[in-house]
Amino acid sequence: MKFTKKTQEKIQDILKTQGYVVRYERGNFKGGYCIVHAQKTIIINKFHPLEGKVSTLIDIVKDINIDEHLLSEDQQKMVSQILATTT
Repeated sequence: MKFTKKTQEKIQDILKTQGYVVRYERGNFKGGYCIVHAQKTIIINKFHPLEGKVSTLIDIVKDINIDEHLLSEDQQKMVSQILATTT
């Protein structure tokens, strides 16, 4: 999977279909992101490079429960691709 702005946008769209709000903020969190579960808000460190942001979004998709019924066919393929990666 390529770490591009387009990939970042596609993963963000997947998360949005799951009811999450993705925000890019400055923060002193080392992991690159913070999830506020009660509000389904994901905050990603805006100072991370693009590769780090995409990698973080991939990690989040792996960590949350995805309802595939809400996804388009292309999004389902991307989620399958993400879940198959080992990074």
